[in-house]
Amino acid sequence: MRRAGGAAAAVAVVLLAGCESIPDVDVPASGGSGAPAPDGRAASPLDNPDGTRPGLAPVRDAQERAEAAALIDKVATKGRGPKTGYDRDEYGYAWMDTADGVPLARNGCDTRNDILQRDGQELRFRSGSDCVVVSLTLADPYTGKTIEWRKQKAAEVQIDHVVPLSYSWQMGASRWSEAKRRQLANDPLNLLPVDGSANSAKSDSGPASWLPPSKGIRCAYAVRFAQVAVKYEMPVTKADKETMREQCGV
Repeated sequence: MRRAGGAAAAVAVVLLAGCESIPDVDVPASGGSGAPAPDGRAASPLDNPDGTRPGLAPVRDAQERAEAAALIDKVATKGRGPKTGYDRDEYGYAWMDTADGVPLARNGCDTRNDILQRDGQELRFRSGSDCVVVSLTLADPYTGKTIEWRKQKAAEVQIDHVVPLSYSWQMGASRWSEAKRRQLANDPLNLLPVDGSANSAKSDSGPASWLPPSKGIRCAYAVRFAQVAVKYEMPVTKADKETMREQCGV
């Protein structure tokens, strides 16, 4: 079933081709919310284990940091393998609505627009559609900026795979089933809409090589990286795990 047009969404690669061209006319979402309120609307990753709630709120107090440390400790480590054979198509086409086994699959709207709807506010849709987002206001967790996004400048907001697909390939996904790789590529837990330049700077880096510019969100980012790694039984490098622990004061 289709969700109501006012739902919000997000996730990591550059906004990819395949979405229809957008006419000049668009329509406002019903029940649109006001300006972004990152501290009131964004969910802590510890309270959002399936990734269906919007945003990425900071991990704040000692109890939450202890929970974060316990989760990060569950992540296995190994050396990063070669990138040989990696291709985005090994994870299915972007952004499919048919990656079974993850939230929001087969709801009649592709993953990219689901994620934009999950996290965006003041949503506007293509005329005649309750799926294709053509403008939104985004509270970007990585930079702390508020972005007024329009589809005409699509790359200003990109969907980040928190655990990059190329990284996962090098950490064992090359041996996964195609179905599991499709899940990782379309799982809301692994997807955030973020500032395009920050996402481009990240590329396929792990936490030891790249962290969000906004220091206050770095522990939450480490938690989300760990959540994805644990869910998919995927190791990270020793340096990445150490960095993740450091961000949460461990």
